[in-house]
Amino acid sequence: MDKPVQDHLTPLNPTSKGILHLWIPNMFEFKGGIQVYSDFLLRAIRSTAIFKHSEVFLKHDRQVALSTEMWPNFRFHCFGGWPKALRTVAYAISLLLWGCLKRPQLIFTTHLNFIPVAYGLKRFLGIPYWTVAHGVDAWNIRAPLLKASLRHADLILAVSHYTRSRLLIEQNLDENQVVVLPNTFETKRFKIAAKSPVLLKRYQLHIEQPVILTVSRLSSSERHKGYDQIIKALPEIRRALPTIHYILVGKGSDRPRIEQMIAELDLQDCVTLAGFVSDNELCDHYNLCDVFAMPSKSEGFGIVYLEALACGKPTVGGNQDGAIDALRNGELGVLVDPENVKEIASTLIEILQGKSPHPILYKPEILREKVDATYGFPRFQANLSALLKEFDLAAS
Repeated sequence: MDKPVQDHLTPLNPTSKGILHLWIPNMFEFKGGIQVYSDFLLRAIRSTAIFKHSEVFLKHDRQVALSTEMWPNFRFHCFGGWPKALRTVAYAISLLLWGCLKRPQLIFTTHLNFIPVAYGLKRFLGIPYWTVAHGVDAWNIRAPLLKASLRHADLILAVSHYTRSRLLIEQNLDENQVVVLPNTFETKRFKIAAKSPVLLKRYQLHIEQPVILTVSRLSSSERHKGYDQIIKALPEIRRALPTIHYILVGKGSDRPRIEQMIAELDLQDCVTLAGFVSDNELCDHYNLCDVFAMPSKSEGFGIVYLEALACGKPTVGGNQDGAIDALRNGELGVLVDPENVKEIASTLIEILQGKSPHPILYKPEILREKVDATYGFPRFQANLSALLKEFDLAAS
């Protein structure tokens, strides 16, 4: 994962008070939605003047991949060196001990699984806690202790209105307890550019060839992403666009099933499973495509939509989940029924043939400008700062 950068950061106010404890699964040795969110959260908190000191507890990282000299008011604790069998216990005990010893003003965890420990500290010491609900981590929670810990959280930050609504319904929470803080993205990393000659050669494509792209983990537990629906739609798309090529970026346990599906549909010549793609090449992959598509049905938000839009790409998402937020109810892209393969096919054909009734799809600079204004880091930072200032005033 890239090191957090120092953009938009302002010095901490020396008159600020209180200690913040941040509990984070990991940030530096694996990249996923929660890790990216945690990175941005850390930067945004760094810019506030509310806490004089922050203790950051990283469960799975073994070391911190940033210059700690640039973060003098932060101290990092890594637990990735513990054997997996003992790590959860060691982490939980450490959180409890540090909480009892330091009595932080606020505990802020970026994963729901950590909140039972925070609930214990609140019950016995009165320490308030916030948490973040991303997506699948918040669905169908059954564990009694986790349900109780959710009910007693002082604030739950949901990454989208879909995540918030589903959490409120499933857990019967107070609607004032759950607020929406949308995801953000690295604006400077994702820019409009020409198709990379290196990638064209790697994937044996010619520059005029229409390309559909999806970036997603290929996890057997996350088949809601919709990449299999695109594969099912490809025979129809290929009838209209014979040279169409689909690139699926990502790795995971679902790959054998996807390979079998590709073989059964005889699509080996028009689908590339690109596997893992490094951060350095991700922007080039977005710019290689002519349309980005991920017709998911249970996505909490989908940072990949923002990254594609920042590269000026027409973008297709599902109309049943967090993609509605990411694409601003269809203002920034096209929302389709993720269960309707024919609709997915016809929508992609229409976009690729330049016939979409959404003119903004063919205006890359405007797409980039709008997604930056709506979901860029300064907006995320301002929204979080407002919530923290409200908490600080209430605690005073």
